[in-house]
Amino acid sequence: MADTQTGDETELEEDAESDLDASRMPFVEHLRDLRTRIRNSVYALLGGFAIAYTFNQEILVWLVQPLIHVWHQKQVATPEIGDPSLYFGSLIDPFWAYFSLSLWAGIFVASPFIFHQVWKFIAPGLYKRERRIGVVFAIVSGLCFVGGALFCYYLVLEPVYEFLLGYATANVGQIQHDLGLAYKTNVHVGLHPLLTIQDYIGFARKLLIGFGLIFELPLLIFFLSIIGLVTHRGMWRFNRWWIVLAFTLSALLTPPDVMSQLLMAGPLVVLYNISIVISWIVTRRREKRMAAM
Repeated sequence: MADTQTGDETELEEDAESDLDASRMPFVEHLRDLRTRIRNSVYALLGGFAIAYTFNQEILVWLVQPLIHVWHQKQVATPEIGDPSLYFGSLIDPFWAYFSLSLWAGIFVASPFIFHQVWKFIAPGLYKRERRIGVVFAIVSGLCFVGGALFCYYLVLEPVYEFLLGYATANVGQIQHDLGLAYKTNVHVGLHPLLTIQDYIGFARKLLIGFGLIFELPLLIFFLSIIGLVTHRGMWRFNRWWIVLAFTLSALLTPPDVMSQLLMAGPLVVLYNISIVISWIVTRRREKRMAAM
């Protein structure tokens, strides 16, 4: 009986290996498949861009709402700051601002299809049971990407703007006098923000894209745990080094200000520890399955 069971398990293993071997492609075929996936992703991006460009003014209004809210709060304490405004230095700047805004918004629109193309490219190297979750992977990846951007929009942008607009003051000369550095007390030098539309969109884009990418971390760890490249044990040992890496990544993915980096490094550490739990669940199931075999 035991010999029969062992024979069945061996046969199942051989079937799985043969299925994996059958799905593998030669190197040239991989290059062709990569070209196809890139081409399909570009088509999806163009479609997302077309949709986003149709609503580019609505997207811009939505994007500047956190700035307007913080600006009005700052205006109560410092009326000299004036009304919120976005300037442009050349006549073509508004066009390129709307163009780039639509392009990056199109990435969010097309993200589920793009992630599905990524899965289609790596799927031939997986077992048959793992290749079945391609659509689920694409949907969850898109949701995580958009969810990270929404997290940034509703919980991060306003604190960052409040911190940065805090440098605006009505009288730098008064600050000098309070510090004992000014020779005259009637010096009036204002420090006011002068934001261009290109700079603002670029600043907000870096934050939104950065948070969208870091919210993919649990899904990435889930995938790496399925194929056995990482385990919860190794991730837990690496935890203290991840804190250092989190601040390094946040410095690369966010604008060069302390508040943005802190607000990104915190979620990175939290998401990493959530990923440890996910890896523990996946690794435990895989090890139980291997022990049974």
